Amino acid sequence: MRKIKCLVAFFAITLTCLQAQEPVNDSIVSIIKKNGLEKSRVMETAAMITDVYGPRMTGSPMLDKATNWVVQQLKDWGYQNVQLDEWGPFGRGWELKHFEMHCQTPNYWPVIAYPKAWSPSTKGLVKGEVIYLDAHTEEDLAKYKGKLKGKFVMIDTLRVLKEWEDPLAKRLTPEELLEMANAAKPAQSGRRGNRNFPNSGGDFIKKMRALLYEEKPLATIDRSFKGDLGTVFVAGASAKEGSARDEGAEVLPQVTMSVEHYNRIFRLLAQGMPVSLSMNIQAEYTNKDGLEHNIIAEIPGTDLKDEVVVFGAHFDSWQSATGATDNAAGSAMMLEAARILMETIKESGIQPRRTLRIALWTGEEQGLLGSRAYAKEFVGHYDDDGNLQKGADYDKISAYYNLDNGTGKIRGVYLQGNDEVSEIFRAWLEPFKEMGATTLTLQNTGGTDHLSFDGVGVPGFQFIQDNVAYWSRTHHSNMDNYDHLVPEDMKQAATIVAAFVWHTAQRDEKLPRKSVEAKVEARRN
Repeated sequence: MRKIKCLVAFFAITLTCLQAQEPVNDSIVSIIKKNGLEKSRVMETAAMITDVYGPRMTGSPMLDKATNWVVQQLKDWGYQNVQLDEWGPFGRGWELKHFEMHCQTPNYWPVIAYPKAWSPSTKGLVKGEVIYLDAHTEEDLAKYKGKLKGKFVMIDTLRVLKEWEDPLAKRLTPEELLEMANAAKPAQSGRRGNRNFPNSGGDFIKKMRALLYEEKPLATIDRSFKGDLGTVFVAGASAKEGSARDEGAEVLPQVTMSVEHYNRIFRLLAQGMPVSLSMNIQAEYTNKDGLEHNIIAEIPGTDLKDEVVVFGAHFDSWQSATGATDNAAGSAMMLEAARILMETIKESGIQPRRTLRIALWTGEEQGLLGSRAYAKEFVGHYDDDGNLQKGADYDKISAYYNLDNGTGKIRGVYLQGNDEVSEIFRAWLEPFKEMGATTLTLQNTGGTDHLSFDGVGVPGFQFIQDNVAYWSRTHHSNMDNYDHLVPEDMKQAATIVAAFVWHTAQRDEKLPRKSVEAKVEARRN
């Protein structure tokens, strides 16, 4: 009798565990895999938004062209409520029309360099000597008064290079994934500048900028804090006051040069040999109304249609390449997930219970501006007193899924400290473990658009991705082109995203949310 009771108890416990396990629809996963892996169109999409519509600077005419193409594509796939979500003000846009730079003396060579975004045009081809601004104090700056006008001013020191002995492209190792899985809380990230000014601080930078704008040199030249072998990491120009995006802001021509060419000129100057350059920048300020747009489209749900599953990526890029890994890759994979989901509905005859909403954000590179504006209007935001003001969609969104770490395949999910979703996501990853997607970590990957949702307590997640050459070679560089996208990785990622979105839409309940304490901590981060 005792054995029978134990046996009954065993089956009861087993049944309870089976009932508690998060369901996975294997037949739907099979359809998703077929459309995502065997019938993929992700690289076709990526080629369009890089080779044809790149770069996609926020506020630029090229971004508008890319947006129009995506809108039509979503409509052709059968998406509804396709619309442009207006936000702003962003300020003026910028588009480069022509650039060239050459070293003229002591001998000729074409220089590898790129204008910083929002650098103004020069008055045609300009020529001048190069001078290194060797200053660390206010007294040092005084020595250059009256000496910079009509010159090219180098503002960075020489950077010594070391030949690469390790591969540039890397994938996450089992040890690294285990460390992520064992992490207790989200990691915080920081930023580094290009030049270290000991004993100076921000006040010195302001005084140096004031001197440069008083002197009005032909251009300032820097070199990025990383990159070699012709790879140049380029961002945006700084203005005399405020932002270079501000209408009427005074901006000097600013150029980032490849470190090898920068170092060569630096060494020549150090030897007392005069160096002269010629340069021509032709650029246009655009987007006079200062308003921008996110792209939104939906597949309406059924019995839970008022609830929403959002998935997206940022669509804008920087200017020196076509923005392939940052972030045409994420946008193409999310668009591919959108296509896979539509094909899955057609093939299975099953409609999503919740509404599926794809969102492609703009202004991410300037500070998550597009997604933050969307969240403030529709999701939620904190007022000046620190109180959460909920938007109309706050209680309706089950989750937001984001991709913004390059071309690498998905290895798991950053949980943003939300341990209550871990067993749910573990079940959803199970069909993809043979593809290397197995890791869940409480960590957060850092500054990208999922934070606009997670920051106000709505479940927002970024997928863990293999780095490949994202940080070492392509992110914000002149090498961020289609050639560095990995087709098999992108197929895998789009397929997993589609499966996560589908299962989120079909659950009886929305995904669990973090505690109030966790929301406060997320806001601090």
